Amino acid sequence: MSKIALLFPGQGAQSVGMGAGIVSRCEAAKHLFEQASRVLGYNLLDLCVQGPADKLNLTSFSQPALFVHSAAALMELRLKVNEDGLSNPIANPVHSAVAVAGLSLGEYSALYAAGAIAFEDGVKLVAERGAAMQDAASSQPSGMASVLGLELEQVQKLCDDARQVGEILQVANLLCPGNIAISGHQKSIEAAEAMALSMGAMKYIRLPVAGAFHTNIMTPAVSRLKAAISVCPMSNAKIPLYANVDAASHTEASEFRNLLPQQVVSPVRWEDSLRAMLADGIEEFYEIGAGRVLAGTLKRIHRKAVCHSIGD
Repeated sequence: MSKIALLFPGQGAQSVGMGAGIVSRCEAAKHLFEQASRVLGYNLLDLCVQGPADKLNLTSFSQPALFVHSAAALMELRLKVNEDGLSNPIANPVHSAVAVAGLSLGEYSALYAAGAIAFEDGVKLVAERGAAMQDAASSQPSGMASVLGLELEQVQKLCDDARQVGEILQVANLLCPGNIAISGHQKSIEAAEAMALSMGAMKYIRLPVAGAFHTNIMTPAVSRLKAAISVCPMSNAKIPLYANVDAASHTEASEFRNLLPQQVVSPVRWEDSLRAMLADGIEEFYEIGAGRVLAGTLKRIHRKAVCHSIGD
C-alpha cells in the first residue's frame, strides 16, 4: 500500500459556492458548518455558498471558511464507503495517512486532521488569526502577488529592484518551481509588476488577500496569535505535520505552539515540504478542501506523483 499524506489549502482558495456539494451529500459535514456558525456568531455556510465574494475574501471571514470547508471535506472522505456499501477504515486515506501538511492557513486544518486540535478550538483559533491578520493588513496598504516563470534568484532580485524606499518586499511563498509569491507594501507590489514581466515572467497575478502575509508587516498579529494559542488545548499529533517554517516533520504540541506564530511572519517553504515528504517515501497525496492549487504544485515538483483533489 502506498504511503499517503493529506494536504490542505490556504487563503486564496476560497470561492462563492464552496461547501454546497459537500453538505448536500454528507449530513455530518453540514453539522460541522452549523457547529462553526454557533461559535462564530454568523451563518458560515450561507456566506460560503451565497457570498458575497467581497465579504468571503476578507481575511477575517475567509480563514474560518476555509478551515471549516476543509474539515467538512475531510469528514465526507472519512465516512466514504466502498462500492459494496461497506466502510474499510484500513483502505480509507484519512485513516491510513502517515503525514499531513497545509499551506499557510491550511496548517491549522492539517493539525485538526492529525488530531492535535479539536474542531471548535480550531475554529476559534483561525477566527482570531484571521481577525488579527486583517487588522495588521488594514494598518498599512500592502498585498501579495504570484510570479510565474522565474527562478528563485530572479524573484529575489525582483524584490530588491522593485522595493520602494522604506518599504518591505520579499519572497513569501515558495510554492513550486516557477511559482513563487512575493509580499510587501502596495507601492512595491505595484512597481514589481512591470519589472517582473520585463524579466521574462509568464504572469504576474495579484492575490485576493488583505495584505502582506508572511512578512514583518504581520508582526502586530503575532502577539494576538500567541495569546490565542496559549489558551488553546493542543495535543501531540497522531501523525507528523511537515511545517511551513522549516519544512521538517513535527508531532509535539510544544513545537506547534512555537511554529504557528512564526509562520505568520516567515516565508512558506511549501516546495521544500513536499520534497521532504517525497524523500520520506510518501507516494500518494490527497488535497482536501477548496481549489486545486496544491495538486498543481506537486505535479511541478514530481510529475508522476499521485494527487487526488477532494472538495466540492
